[in-house]
Amino acid sequence: MGDGLEGRLSQDCFGYPLSIFFIVVNEFCERFSYYGMRALLILYFTRFIGWDDNLSTAIYHTFVALCYLTPILGALIADSWLGKFKTIVSLSIVYTIGQAVTAVSSIHDLTDFDHDGTPDNLSVHIALSMTGLALIALGTGGIKPCVSAFGGDQFEEGQEKQRNRFFSIFYLAINAGSLLSTIITPMLRVQLCGIHSKQACYPLAFGVPAALMAVSLIVFVIGSGMYKKFQPQGNIMGKVVKCIGFAIKNRFRHRSKAFPKREHWLDWAREKYNERLISQIKMVTRVMFLYIPLPMFWALFDQQVLKAGLLELQPDQMQTVNAILIIIMVPIMDAVVYPLIAKCGFNFTSLKKMTVGMFLASMAFVVAAIVQVEIDKTLPVFPKQNEVQVKVLNIGNSSMTVSFPGSVVTLPQMTQTNEFMTFDVDKLTSINISSPGSPITPVTYNFEQGHRHTLLVWDPIYYRVVKDGLNQKPEKGENGIRFVNSFDESFNITVGENAFVNVTSHNASEYQFFSLGVQTPSACLSNDTGCPKMYEFEDISPNTINMALQIPQYFLLTCGEVVFSVTGLEFSYSQAPSNMKSVLQAGWLLTVAVGNIIVLIVAGAGQFSEQWAEYILFAALLLVVCIIFAIMARFYTYVNPAEIEARFDNEDEKKNLENMNKYATVAPISQTQM
Repeated sequence: MGDGLEGRLSQDCFGYPLSIFFIVVNEFCERFSYYGMRALLILYFTRFIGWDDNLSTAIYHTFVALCYLTPILGALIADSWLGKFKTIVSLSIVYTIGQAVTAVSSIHDLTDFDHDGTPDNLSVHIALSMTGLALIALGTGGIKPCVSAFGGDQFEEGQEKQRNRFFSIFYLAINAGSLLSTIITPMLRVQLCGIHSKQACYPLAFGVPAALMAVSLIVFVIGSGMYKKFQPQGNIMGKVVKCIGFAIKNRFRHRSKAFPKREHWLDWAREKYNERLISQIKMVTRVMFLYIPLPMFWALFDQQVLKAGLLELQPDQMQTVNAILIIIMVPIMDAVVYPLIAKCGFNFTSLKKMTVGMFLASMAFVVAAIVQVEIDKTLPVFPKQNEVQVKVLNIGNSSMTVSFPGSVVTLPQMTQTNEFMTFDVDKLTSINISSPGSPITPVTYNFEQGHRHTLLVWDPIYYRVVKDGLNQKPEKGENGIRFVNSFDESFNITVGENAFVNVTSHNASEYQFFSLGVQTPSACLSNDTGCPKMYEFEDISPNTINMALQIPQYFLLTCGEVVFSVTGLEFSYSQAPSNMKSVLQAGWLLTVAVGNIIVLIVAGAGQFSEQWAEYILFAALLLVVCIIFAIMARFYTYVNPAEIEARFDNEDEKKNLENMNKYATVAPISQTQM
């Protein structure tokens, strides 16, 4: 007995099983592998394979949806046949192979027979990448519910506090892996590599996640001797489905008032199934019923994350900010906030935490709406359907005066009006151009309603009206650039990789859009007589709202996620019977999957004229979901599955002893009697 105690103490570290160290490192490496690969997919589809944005996005979302649907399969395999350990090892091998196949698919030299840097047989690369992604979806989804449940299995009865802390550390590892991978893998991609020609190094960017997945598998297997492993109990899901089916059928057969009611609808299965199985199914169905509103929470939560980049932050940067805040907030919640709440004597149960998480996410929408209102105040005003807007740009060598109904503007050479002037179409009856010592020239042009126009003038009798083509601010923080030619001949202009070809005399080019950063244009006249001097004019001013206004929104969103998600993982484990731990973890992940599917279905279904109104609607919807969940949680009774199962074990032992005693009291039969 002393040896057993010493052996157990040697595998404990600060009161935690040493085995969870291997599980946490395994999860960190696996999440680095997954998010690192995922961060590259859209660029890989568009730039390497050459698909358009719509097809690339569709394939990407299909892959992500599969990753959240396969946990059900992994959970069934783990709880019914292989057990969690063997399922994790087997599917991790599949996962690693998938990552390796995806990395191989991105080697351009694989089919670059003419060595021009471009694959000559894209079908091979597409087939390999799709095979790799299918294996990854099976692997990552399959192990997802098993790893968290397997980690929970390592704790003894009475270690609930340590187990709760483990789920926080586990969630921390997820976000640490996500954060590092989304920073590192794009840096690897921009390196140049190749045998015959140097191209963007997708093989390295995909190869490192593949290597991390192999490390994840090795680390997990190394800890094998320390793990507590529970044997699966046969096809448990088959039994569950049959038991539920029999209970419903039996209740329907005995629906007459002549038959007394039973306490629970599953009690109608007693005629065929034992009390232990019925009790276990009751635990699972109670939790799954509680999860019914959660897909809507995840749908709205994902909308918040997608739309959070109100200013310069892009969705990939938002993911990085979110991960950093989670890494900061998880320890603060565990070490400071929860202990303080406990000291105040408040019973902050798991379901109360989840309700608070929903409320905080709802408040994040309210903050987003307030920030959006402030942004809207700085946005340019575009013309309505019955209006036109006109700006005057003097590209001549002398001062020009332009008369509009109710206003007159005088512009020196190479200047423009500060703002677009807005006119009702019916009231814009005349525009006249004049200059000292020159006759008045009327402007004749059929202005298009609902659009901006620029009036180019370079001589009292010469002008041109250009329709701007912009009736909204460029999306994603891009810069719209166009060039106006004030010369008597055409020229070409190059800005980075973009070219403005043949900008004709006294005319404006079309807008082209550029991401953030300093752009240096290079322009030369078509007859190569030299490069002209450039003047800069601003039609749409940049945002002036301080980025710090978004911090409360991100803070509330992250606090909501930490309180809700970490608690949800722990709650799903603590309330599940021993033979269905992975299944209930998969049920939790399924709510995320359904939420993502809802986002895909309703995306673009409802368009609001005002963005802040959409945020307020989402906040209200999330608050309604929060209230519904709080009411359902109020009627939920917490259970200790281990105690319930121990009670059945004791009853089984008593029955066995009674049977043994019954046989022992029977007198032996003598040979003569025989």
